[in-house]
Amino acid sequence: MRKTLLALLLTCAALSAFAHAQRRKAKDPCAGAESQAEMNICSGEKFKAADAELNRVYGRLVSRLADDAAQRARLKAAEVSWLKYRDDNCDYEASMYEGGSIKPLIHATCLERMTKARTAELRGQIKELDN
Repeated sequence: MRKTLLALLLTCAALSAFAHAQRRKAKDPCAGAESQAEMNICSGEKFKAADAELNRVYGRLVSRLADDAAQRARLKAAEVSWLKYRDDNCDYEASMYEGGSIKPLIHATCLERMTKARTAELRGQIKELDN
């Protein structure tokens, strides 16, 4: 009876630990990355998701400016300039790790961070237009 109870408790503990790890992984898909290559790939995926969200929010802002061609042109010029700045800045940040296996992680993390900040700016501009 004790062996059965002990086995049941150990099984429950293992399942609980597994469920916790799955929840943590769902919140941060990079949580389970163990090798540098896995971390590099995962950070690239996080940047791609942030970039897709930026494009979606940018599209919403452009649609709000549908009746104002001059404002759309200004927004486009600002976005082109910002993209160049973001890319150059992240190239610079990553260059400090030239030759290292962590360089792609540093680059993608910078791109993600700056892209999320720009997305927040564009969301703020949409709110201003709504007011």
